[in-house]
Amino acid sequence: MKRRKVLALLMAMTMAVSTTVACGGTKTETAPTAMVDVAREPASDYAYEPSPAPSLKGVVNTAPEAEYYCTDAECGADLYIGVEPYYERETYNVLEEKGFSDVNLSPLSTFGADVDTASYSNMRRFVNSGYGLGDFDGVAIRAEELINYFKYDYKAPKKGEIFGVDATISDCPWNKNHKLMVLGVNTDTLQETEKPDSNIVFLIDISGSMNSANKLPLLKDSMELLVKNLSENDKVSIVTYASGTRVVMEGVPGDKTKKINKAFKNLSAGGGTNGAGGIELAYEIAEKYFIEGGNNRVILATDGDFNIGKCRGDELKELISEKKETGVFLSVLGFGMGNYNDVTAETLADSGNGNYSYIDTLSEAKKVLVDEFTSTLYTVAKDTKLQVEFNPAMVSKYRLIGYENRALNAEDFTDDTKDGGELGAGHQVTVIYELELAKDNSGSSLKYQENSLSDKGRAKDEWCTLSIAYKDPDADTSKYLEFPIGKDNYTDKPSDNFILATSVAEYAMALNDSDYLADKTAEEALEQAIKNVEKLDCEDEIVEEFLSLMQCVAENDYDDDDDYVYSWYE
Repeated sequence: MKRRKVLALLMAMTMAVSTTVACGGTKTETAPTAMVDVAREPASDYAYEPSPAPSLKGVVNTAPEAEYYCTDAECGADLYIGVEPYYERETYNVLEEKGFSDVNLSPLSTFGADVDTASYSNMRRFVNSGYGLGDFDGVAIRAEELINYFKYDYKAPKKGEIFGVDATISDCPWNKNHKLMVLGVNTDTLQETEKPDSNIVFLIDISGSMNSANKLPLLKDSMELLVKNLSENDKVSIVTYASGTRVVMEGVPGDKTKKINKAFKNLSAGGGTNGAGGIELAYEIAEKYFIEGGNNRVILATDGDFNIGKCRGDELKELISEKKETGVFLSVLGFGMGNYNDVTAETLADSGNGNYSYIDTLSEAKKVLVDEFTSTLYTVAKDTKLQVEFNPAMVSKYRLIGYENRALNAEDFTDDTKDGGELGAGHQVTVIYELELAKDNSGSSLKYQENSLSDKGRAKDEWCTLSIAYKDPDADTSKYLEFPIGKDNYTDKPSDNFILATSVAEYAMALNDSDYLADKTAEEALEQAIKNVEKLDCEDEIVEEFLSLMQCVAENDYDDDDDYVYSWYE
């Protein structure tokens, strides 16, 4: 592709100009771990004075701090002109798409709830960089994170209940012989007076790799948005890590916004990345100011590029799994491009009772940290697991779309030692199954199995049962709920909820070049998703942006065959 080659050349030229040689720079000089000073420095009355950041011996960061980053998706398109994301240096865990399961052999589908949305905003970055269909090979497009990025019009929980559940079954747009079932699990929002006091420790990556426009500068302004939501009853601490770790401030009342923002603004980037040391220190501070019955949380902001101390995925998973036993929750905010480590960020969030978002613009920061503030920061159900039991009299085969890295064994559903997902106040989990229905004569004529299975199953009019296991935020024992789903949930005139969710799923399948698009090509699936979203009677800005992104993917893919460099100015 001529466009990609030119973009890659421009990226290489940009990288050649930079002399950054710390974490993620163009030079890979590093010092032995034994030579690294990871000593902690004491807090200084919360007034953090800028000083040379600790650095690896022999490694100097001379790149100037960028002053510009994009504030919204449209701006992002301009920012990324001529800049290839160069994901060969980014780290993703690309999972194999799950196929169909036979209900007679595997009637139970079990997985942990997931409310992460990082894959969507990361996808948006690539689209704004000129990516089209076929360009996403090697980039993790997690379908459930695209689907869960949107807010749907689901039922609110009944009074005294923690979950509201919606279910719709209708036609599958990419396979006329199949049906789709969309399940929506909704938690209630918190009123201002219901919010518990918060003990928040901001753990900020200030290593050399954070010294670019869409990293530390964007991070600082993002934190400023969040701080506006805190009150005098909240406690705020800031811990930073580069080659070493530092407590910038601790236990400051949340209404001291000027002092907190000044501390953020004075941060500068340089040195290596002792992320594990930072995690240890942040949890130590969180435990020091622990609020019984409150919201105790570490907010980690990083590009995920750890290179000092514990760096491997298994080491980090073990570390963060140990720390979650303290009762402190975790939110991971990913920043940047070029050396971004999606695997590390997701591993930390999934293993640490947390959620994971990718911040590519200031408007995304506002969505995550302001608009969805209570969902992001206030957990109402932890270790949440979902299990669907299908009725073989009604459903022959099923396929769960997404959630590949959240899969559990059937017996894990009732095992309180197995981790599930964390849901915040006002969070939604949307789950989509592709179904192949059972035929009228599907009852098996087996010697040791009751032959009336089909008749009994159909008499109940139930297609499946959704079971939910969850723990209260401060509990160690799960509670269980059941929701039967049947013929009353079927419709041949699906709602906008159904159309939007299934269109997002089809788009994700097109980007992943799914094997399950039946007789459609990825291009045809993308075109159909675009048409379905265009028909929606919706004025939601996020949905409008999604439509624009899909149209851009189609245009980018078309431009791959042309002889000119793609430009967002055209």
